[in-house]
Amino acid sequence: MPFSLPPLPYALDALEPHVSARTLAFHHGKHHQAYVDKANALVAGTALEGLGAHDLLRRAHADGNTVLANQVGQLLNHDIQWLSMTPHAATPSGRLRALLDRDLGGIDGFNRQFTAVATGHFGSGWAWLVVKPSGTLAIAATHDAGCPEIEPNVTALLVLDLWEHAYYLDRQNRRPDYVEAWLGALIDWRGAESRLPERVS
Repeated sequence: MPFSLPPLPYALDALEPHVSARTLAFHHGKHHQAYVDKANALVAGTALEGLGAHDLLRRAHADGNTVLANQVGQLLNHDIQWLSMTPHAATPSGRLRALLDRDLGGIDGFNRQFTAVATGHFGSGWAWLVVKPSGTLAIAATHDAGCPEIEPNVTALLVLDLWEHAYYLDRQNRRPDYVEAWLGALIDWRGAESRLPERVS
């Protein structure tokens, strides 16, 4: 089956005033759609057609196919991005809260470390909360279309898009303001906990 653009799990204006409906419409309906369309065009009629996004991304990297890897990486990263946000943000709880306390110094430690990574990242890319193969939480950044889930047994729990198209219409070059708003009002911690692998305790 060809890749398709997933519907947003909230209305276009649901994240206002932190992310405007105009930004979300362009980001989801134009940028993400373009990655979906280009990925489909690149694999149409080839032996790669029909592979899932993760398998296709690993295959593209193994083959040195940077063009395909970029499109599929961006497709996959945006899928996770929309699920990382909610208009009904709450504090983390349960198993995820315990892991944040153990590995990152609690929610305050997470906020400090994530802010440093996201605001300090040079150029385009992504800031992530991931589960490492060891079962511990970590904050990481990837450049351009990089996706940490290309590595075995790495699970992305949350991601923040650091490309300027994610915030420029609303905040111009003020990335720190965008990061602060995301951390303070938009994180879907329940969704993040639902993505925790069973092996992690």
